Amino acid sequence: MDKDHLEILLEDIRGKFDLVLEGHDTLRQEIRDTREDLCEKINLVDFKVETLNKKIDGVDANLNQKINSVEENLNRKIDGVESRLSNEIRATNQKIESVRDSLDQKIESVRESLDQKIESVEARLSEKIDAVAADLAAHRADTEGHRTGYRISESRD
Repeated sequence: MDKDHLEILLEDIRGKFDLVLEGHDTLRQEIRDTREDLCEKINLVDFKVETLNKKIDGVDANLNQKINSVEENLNRKIDGVESRLSNEIRATNQKIESVRDSLDQKIESVRESLDQKIESVEARLSEKIDAVAADLAAHRADTEGHRTGYRISESRD
């Protein structure tokens, strides 16, 4: 090969090498541009995620506040109902105790009245029994006094 031919080949190789280098620079620039675009997009996504996190934290705090408020309100209402129920139970127990005392008094009054009536009836019956016994004794004495004149005989058939 001669020198001219070799120079032509070298120049051709150099041209092709320059094309490769130029393509490499172009690719490097495209990679850099893509990286910058990607970084911008990542930063935008990070910003959006951070914004969403703040909103979520705000909603969470708001919900916790509302839940606590509802819980406190329900606890107050439950305490009020419990207090009223306790008062009603106390009042009902007092009424029951009052009715029980009243019934005890009425029962005792009826018992005393019945005891008096029973004693009165016993006294009257005792007097009547004593009178019947006296009449019977008088009748017997009268019958025994007449015995000499009357005889009861049994028939012997």
